[in-house]
Amino acid sequence: MKHTFVLFLSLILLVLPGCSAEKSSADTAKKTLTIYSTMSTDSERDTFRKLAAAFEKEHSDIHVSLHFPGNDYENMMRVRMAANDLPDLFDTHGWGKIRYGEYTADLRDMEWTQDLDPNLNSILKNKSGKVYAYPINQAKDGLAYNRNILDRYGIAPPETMDDFIKALRTIKEKSKGSIVPFWFAGYDKSSFAQYYDQFATPLLITDPAHNEKKQLINGTFQWSKFTYLSEILKQMQKEKLINIDAVTAKKSQLIELMAQNKIAFTMQGGTLGQDVAQINPNVKVGIIPTPAIHPGDDPIWIGGERYTLAAWKDSPQLKEAKDFIAFMARPANAKQMAEATSLPSGLTNVKADIFYANDYEHYQDVKVEPYFDRLYLPNGMWDVLGTVGQELAADILAPQDISQKLGREYKRLREQSETQGAENNE
Repeated sequence: MKHTFVLFLSLILLVLPGCSAEKSSADTAKKTLTIYSTMSTDSERDTFRKLAAAFEKEHSDIHVSLHFPGNDYENMMRVRMAANDLPDLFDTHGWGKIRYGEYTADLRDMEWTQDLDPNLNSILKNKSGKVYAYPINQAKDGLAYNRNILDRYGIAPPETMDDFIKALRTIKEKSKGSIVPFWFAGYDKSSFAQYYDQFATPLLITDPAHNEKKQLINGTFQWSKFTYLSEILKQMQKEKLINIDAVTAKKSQLIELMAQNKIAFTMQGGTLGQDVAQINPNVKVGIIPTPAIHPGDDPIWIGGERYTLAAWKDSPQLKEAKDFIAFMARPANAKQMAEATSLPSGLTNVKADIFYANDYEHYQDVKVEPYFDRLYLPNGMWDVLGTVGQELAADILAPQDISQKLGREYKRLREQSETQGAENNE
């Protein structure tokens, strides 16, 4: 009996390792593809998740792990860059060349690059031809506006800053103050940061007679030349052309107020148009390029890359990461993502049915300029732009004081930044 038991136990011990090994092999057979994204809305994330699940069905040996860190994205990525331990795929969100360029795999050999929108060439490619990331969509930021109000008062969409100010004054006068001409969600300082960032380009870049590219890149820019934007914003505030609660107003208020025909213009609001239409389909929201500032200059779109997929060059799953990009670049899948984000696709062979499609078509010949802070300012200046906007609106700092503060912060952040501007990404 004892001999039988020993034999039985021996058999069990022989079998168990085999079973354990088989289970472990099954568990580890799947490769995990880790993706970090800055997508923020439910529709964007849900569509991304759906497509990731479809990819998994086609690749039974791959598990896609999606992460949406939100406001913690930048901090998390800085830590991971310092450790050279990045996700297999990640969103460069406007920093494809400058911040993340040295960590990204070259995607130039991928088929979809033949259909890359030329507007994105200067943003996602360098002079040698390296392609830094796949553009899920592309940003074309300008001003969102209420068509009903402009039609009511016979106002043409403004193409210059002078025309824009005139339009705001007309709206205030004819509505007897019942409509906010230009609305800011200043509680979130990014609203002011966007104002400065968007209008800095026509002020300092696009007009040949006022081109400060070289000075901004080499650190010799005189920040007194930036004061104009603060002066204009302050003037608008004094004339009550912006909302009186500009410092405390929240983004959550925007959709409802626009749907009630109480707002004429605001900074580009992402899915604002379709969100308003769901509440009040009678309110028509449009978008126009950023008005020119200097006489003779043309309006411009601000943007370039919005959501992207860059592959970490040292990823153990680089092949799988490229397979995922190729999957996302299929026209049908690219169309889904563009429509979920309400922005044009980054590929010319994809025509998405998005809310502002007619506006983008109408202004298709308008040039797209990269985000000002992405090319000309050191990391950290976006927050500074937002803070000084709040301080201006709250009467804490005057326009000249703001320029001085921006100059100091620009110098400080430049000195501590490893990347000193656009000269490093050619």
